[in-house]
Amino acid sequence: MKLAIAATSLITVNPLITRLFYEVPATSEGPTTLTIDAASFMTDTGGPATVLPVLNAENSSYEVFINGVLQMEDISTYTPGATGVGRLVLTIPDDSSVLAGSPVVLVVTNYAPTSDVDIVT
Repeated sequence: MKLAIAATSLITVNPLITRLFYEVPATSEGPTTLTIDAASFMTDTGGPATVLPVLNAENSSYEVFINGVLQMEDISTYTPGATGVGRLVLTIPDDSSVLAGSPVVLVVTNYAPTSDVDIVT
């Protein structure tokens, strides 16, 4: 005897993407660090940011672009939170610089996957 079972599943990824923008006010010559507070960022709508989003454990990532170029993970430290707590710290290596007026784009992606399984016997 054999069981007759049919199953279907629907998995939805549900990404929540937050894009934040900053313009470097003065040239930063390496070796140095550039610390950007949460309140210094602008949102997608051009308004001031008030908080950097929390990264969901195992379901999130962040990317940093300077002048449109994706940066290596090792040069940035991301701390979520509101003004005074939330910040992005960029380590500018020796013999490098970030020029005044350079755009820094921070992209935070959190995923909230869901699944729906339907089993018919």
